[in-house]
Amino acid sequence: MGESGQRSGIRRLVRMCATPGILLLLVLIHPGVGQVRDDDDFLSLGELPETFPSDPPEPLPHFLFEPEEGYIVKNKPVNLYCKATPATQIYFKCNSEWVHQKDHTVEERVDENSGLVVREASIEITRQQVEELFGPEDYWCQCVAWSSAGTTKSRKAHVRIAYLKKSFEQEPLGKEVSLEQEVLLQCRPPEGIPAAEVEWLKNEEIIDPAEDRNFYITIDHNLIIKQARLSDTANYTCVAKNIVAKRRSTTATVIVFVNGGWSTWTEWSVCNSRCGRGFQKRTRSCTNPAPLNGGLPCDGPAIQKLACTTLCTVDGVWTDWSKWSACGTECTQWRRRECNNPAPKNGGKDCEGLVLQSQNCTDGLCMQSSLFQKSTEPKEKNDLGFTSAPSTDDVALYVGIVIAVIMCLVISVIVALFVYRKTHRDFDSDIIDTSALNGGFQSVNIKTARSADLLTAPPDLTNAAAMYRGPVYALHDVSDKIPMTNSPLLDPLPNLKIKVYNSSGLVTPQDDLGGDFTSKLSPKVTQSLLDNSDSMNLRNQSLARTRDPSCTAHGSFNNQGGHLIVPNSGVSLLVPAGAVPQGRVYEMYVTVHRKDSLRPPVEDIQTVLSPVVSCGPPGALLTRPVILTIHHCADNDQEDWLIQLKNQLAMGEWEDVVVVGEENFTTPCYVQMDSEACHILTETLGTYCLVGQSVSKAAAKRLKLAVFGPVSCTTLDYHIRIYCLDDTQDALKEVLQMETQMGGKLLDEPKTLNFKDSTHNLRLSIHDVPHTHWKSKLIAKYQEIPFYQVWSGSQRTLHCTFTLERLSSATTEISCKLCVRQVEGEGQIFQLSNTLEEEVQCIDTSLMDPASSITTLVGPNAFRIPLSIRQKLCGSLDAPQTRGNDWRMLAHKLRLDRYLNYFATKSSPTGVILDLWEAQHFPDGDLNELAAVLEEMGRHDSSLTSMSMDH
Repeated sequence: MGESGQRSGIRRLVRMCATPGILLLLVLIHPGVGQVRDDDDFLSLGELPETFPSDPPEPLPHFLFEPEEGYIVKNKPVNLYCKATPATQIYFKCNSEWVHQKDHTVEERVDENSGLVVREASIEITRQQVEELFGPEDYWCQCVAWSSAGTTKSRKAHVRIAYLKKSFEQEPLGKEVSLEQEVLLQCRPPEGIPAAEVEWLKNEEIIDPAEDRNFYITIDHNLIIKQARLSDTANYTCVAKNIVAKRRSTTATVIVFVNGGWSTWTEWSVCNSRCGRGFQKRTRSCTNPAPLNGGLPCDGPAIQKLACTTLCTVDGVWTDWSKWSACGTECTQWRRRECNNPAPKNGGKDCEGLVLQSQNCTDGLCMQSSLFQKSTEPKEKNDLGFTSAPSTDDVALYVGIVIAVIMCLVISVIVALFVYRKTHRDFDSDIIDTSALNGGFQSVNIKTARSADLLTAPPDLTNAAAMYRGPVYALHDVSDKIPMTNSPLLDPLPNLKIKVYNSSGLVTPQDDLGGDFTSKLSPKVTQSLLDNSDSMNLRNQSLARTRDPSCTAHGSFNNQGGHLIVPNSGVSLLVPAGAVPQGRVYEMYVTVHRKDSLRPPVEDIQTVLSPVVSCGPPGALLTRPVILTIHHCADNDQEDWLIQLKNQLAMGEWEDVVVVGEENFTTPCYVQMDSEACHILTETLGTYCLVGQSVSKAAAKRLKLAVFGPVSCTTLDYHIRIYCLDDTQDALKEVLQMETQMGGKLLDEPKTLNFKDSTHNLRLSIHDVPHTHWKSKLIAKYQEIPFYQVWSGSQRTLHCTFTLERLSSATTEISCKLCVRQVEGEGQIFQLSNTLEEEVQCIDTSLMDPASSITTLVGPNAFRIPLSIRQKLCGSLDAPQTRGNDWRMLAHKLRLDRYLNYFATKSSPTGVILDLWEAQHFPDGDLNELAAVLEEMGRHDSSLTSMSMDH
């Protein structure tokens, strides 16, 4: 073919080409177009056909096989392969440069089914080629295929030099741990391409967490032993491997030791002395469990001895006989003796013999009956024809008749009194007492008490000098009995002894009054003060919420979540989006229980730190944890406390859920303690309460002190009540509501007192009473509430009463000081100044209003962080980062990193952390602060920043 023919063929080919890239290739491969040195190195136009068919048109090439990523192991080259159809030509381009034709291996065949040309190409990439590349990108190659319709490019296939360094970035370290302790073995594999896979060996056997669920391998390749067992004592090795090599870390030896534990004490032995002083002992052994693997031995003695005194037995001895009695009617005289010389004691023997002895006193002229024997002889007549003195049988008969007559008279009187009382039941009567010194009654007129202010007749703890116990009732008709002091307000210290100190320093124990005042309350007030039974079902709980909305919130929630808030109580339930399964709707509730009987029982050294709160419905299936927020009264320094979260079972018993700070993989809850509130993350709805135990004398719980008096005073007596409450919002709210319903008002702003575990009582005293107008009925200098009554927290409305008496009804002003302090501890002083006729409440009592805030928020509006931003943060922070600026740093910045393993077990650790942030900062969380935290982490989220600015 001549040069003109070649050019004609080129022009036809150019007209068929769809892209400039084909033209460029033709320029490179045609020997007459470009000035090249060696024609053999390029394509020859003789290989191209003279003409190309135009009908039907060929489609664009498509790849049947694209080149794949490759790694050069040592010096072995990588083969890249591609296949396309229909393809007239197929070549590789590497790093934007065409690979020479001679470096290709090209094969061509015709597909039998479609009749199209299928071309295959492969090249080899050597280590030298990859190493000679300079630039930010890795070495890459791409396959390009041509047809008459145009060109098609494959994906880029990167070729990297595979390696695996020898040194681990972090190797596991051996540990000695106690039984059931959580163990963390850290491992950061050597740097390598491709990234090394990690597996753990236990005594050279591969650990499979699917088979042994006590093991857990985190996404950071760390090994966690959830609860160390004796069988977990072994050598652990971290193994990293990729296609180049396999590396082994140094072996970490984990030794699980068992500290010795004492068995229970045996029973005390009998006293080794039969009479007098001796000792008895009991023993225990260090076998529960015995120390293993270097565990500590038991601390303390194995034997205890106790001094004992055995009382010596004393046998009874008779006294001397008494003198003979005068001769009796039966010609018999008696004498007696007593078994008390000495009397038998401590199991000694009784005296043997007769107590009474008789003898004939007329030398046998009279018939004598034997000792304790009745006469059976007929009565003899004397010389005048009369019978002799009556016998013993006759005397017994006469005595029996007299007793029968007396019993009949007594029964008749009782029946008459019963009839009289029944017929006069509606009569009015007065009950008058002379204060607690004369039996514990207050001066109360039944007729007027039913309409008068109930607060005019509280229990008076100020005049009592003797010990008395309630309940005390009026001794009148049953229908007019007034239980004196059983209302929550008028029962300051139920079952509580109060020490009253007089001016001479004499200590006189005094009990509080008992009784039941609820019969005097309206049904509305009574119902608000009573809780339902412990076994209330969901329907009854719903009814209870309807009756008392101030301590209950409820609403319907779906997969979008929401927030339940009990107004002004510090109690709320956050239901995150996704917690309720898709397609389901739950009727959820949260309620604060106010009945003392529902609070968990505590030991002497324990104290209730929060209200009892229920959330439900129980047994509901949740796919992520909800967050229950409860106020507590523990002092800020948690190192002085051992705080337990308790849960009430269906039968009413309480069980320990978790000790705060000791969470592990087996605990169903996580507790985040703040200064005033705790946030419980749980997937189990139920009834919860915090119980604390001090571990040092510096431990303190916060008390809220509130002083109340009557709104108006129509009598001469003025009663001041001082409440000592746990410092939680709901406790103060409850007392405010009760006092308002009963006609009381706050006399001063409530104050906070830190009450320490020093076993010292709480002392209350009144000072600076204007004696020209008032006098105090307190005959002592002060009152004291025992330490345990305050510390246990088992009584919600614990309070004391001071009674002041006006000297004139014209007095309308009162001013005095009240001092409340712990003996050898902190104290507070209330400056009281009040006008008796003034009914205006000067103190803020917004806590009483049950509708003072929203109780239910549903859907996205319940959360500060919009859903789209939240999803973006989770997607960005959930994956671990080499720089560490992932969810772990977020938890650290937000001070939520006390137990990171809890978040690590969740599908989205970031989501749970953000849920906890929402609960902590409800309702006014500052998004600017959250955005600032993300910027500190190097996560510049413009969406969150702009969104926070909008808010």
